[in-house]
Amino acid sequence: MSTIEQRLSDMGITLPTPAAPVANYLGYVISGSMVFVSGQVPLGPNGFEYQGKVGADLSVEDGVKAARLCAINILAQVRAAADGDLERIVRCVKLGGFVNCPPDFTEHPAVINGASDFMVEALGDRGRHARFAVGAGSLPLNVGVEVDAVFEIS
Repeated sequence: MSTIEQRLSDMGITLPTPAAPVANYLGYVISGSMVFVSGQVPLGPNGFEYQGKVGADLSVEDGVKAARLCAINILAQVRAAADGDLERIVRCVKLGGFVNCPPDFTEHPAVINGASDFMVEALGDRGRHARFAVGAGSLPLNVGVEVDAVFEIS
């Protein structure tokens, strides 16, 4: 078992089968050694989770959990891009986080920490990344959070 797989196992995480795109795009694109992962939403084993606006319908803590679930789905896409070998991950280069929230909400960074913290927990130093966290007036399917990513693989 690889180091990353062992960490995930220790965390009680089983990566899902990557979700198929729902429109005219790909779940990820490889360009050279870079993997660009399309925005992932909090899709769990029972369907879409954490729907609504963070700061109105959902708590910040719910938003953090939603961002973590997005990050799990991102890592599933990267595993597929790396032909099933997570040890090919050189690093998580960048995460972009979108928070569905009211106009006066200001805790975007705290919410997206759910994704950032997961990447570091799962990948160690390879999970440290650049990032943005912004608010959105709405997101597809009324999900609370959407996160995209860029990875380098070997």
